Amino acid sequence: MRVALTPSGPVTGRRVAVTGVGAVSCAGVGAAALWDALQSPTAPSSTRVAPFDASALGGPKELRRLDPFSLYALMAADEAWRQSGLRGPVVDAASIVTTGIGGLQTVLAQVEVLRERGASRVSPFMVPMMMPNAATAAVSMRFGLGGPCETVTTACAAGTHALGNAARLISTGRSTVAVAGGAEAVIVEIAEAGFRNMTALSSTDFSRPFDVDRDGFVMGEGAGILVLEEWEHARERGATILAEIIGAASTADAYHITAPDPSGNGAVRCMELALEDADISAEQVSHINAHGTSTPLNDLAEAIAVHRVFGDHPPVVTSIKGHLGHSLAAAGALEGVASVMTLLNQTVPPTAGTTHVDPAVDLDLVIGAPRRGDYDIILSNSFGFGGHNGSVVLRRVLD
Repeated sequence: MRVALTPSGPVTGRRVAVTGVGAVSCAGVGAAALWDALQSPTAPSSTRVAPFDASALGGPKELRRLDPFSLYALMAADEAWRQSGLRGPVVDAASIVTTGIGGLQTVLAQVEVLRERGASRVSPFMVPMMMPNAATAAVSMRFGLGGPCETVTTACAAGTHALGNAARLISTGRSTVAVAGGAEAVIVEIAEAGFRNMTALSSTDFSRPFDVDRDGFVMGEGAGILVLEEWEHARERGATILAEIIGAASTADAYHITAPDPSGNGAVRCMELALEDADISAEQVSHINAHGTSTPLNDLAEAIAVHRVFGDHPPVVTSIKGHLGHSLAAAGALEGVASVMTLLNQTVPPTAGTTHVDPAVDLDLVIGAPRRGDYDIILSNSFGFGGHNGSVVLRRVLD
């Protein structure tokens, strides 16, 4: 058995299988729609999630009681759960679905009700719709998941932290199954104004990760969900194992509330700890699914950190934020789904929007067209406001 490192010391770790993936994004509903969109050298025309039929999740009355971020999470979780072939209830199963902001659309709608119609007309469902843990609670109730039910709110690193935390619950024996990921739905005027006024957004509304002309990120939304399962449990029930999570880590820059440490120190430690947790060397990594937001400081700091960990010849890199925009807490989870699809298809998607890689970045960035290859191990990175760093390591299934 693999020895995994945890904050409390070494423990004997159980293997963690991925048996289901689900996605909701600007590409449409479903992991297949996401993967198809990622094969194009250009991004979808909008980073918003288009209206979709959610009737399989419940009736109109039930669906109206879900903020869009919870609806996205449930839709993605339903796909992943169906693919896994699991049946609930599962008394020790975990649900860890993250968000950076929660039900902001509900808050804004109810503020208008308060102003226009008075306090007595504010919805009694406002609080359970707006609370950040609403999505993970909805997932646990839908599938009968009776184990740890938690929400991580570590900004743009949260989706990756969810995958790492869920994998840890399985590797340590606390849970046999976990539904993990992230969801976000905050493309609204006030959020856009806040990000724009702090100069985080692209002035041209064009995402070009690691490009010499990058000038900020473009807001995205959606949800990514993975079903994780103890390896032998999955094998014994005849499940199709899509990939394996073999390591994860979390660190802090302890530097600035929004800007990354320009030295990349926190990101370096995070990647190194994730590789140590996976019991592999940097040379064994085939591909990096980068955070790659398209902001000048973040992309450069990440590139510096990658070079410090991997030397002068890092593995192949891509950022799917060129296609999807930056969906905050959902980003790392959607990138987790994309990483699983990369392992299954042995193809790295191109970085949409990028045409000239910044010489200061100097990474082997996939641009223009998908790149076929032999990809066994992927490192997926996420870095968030507050100095939060997250990395997760996924491996192709060969046995």
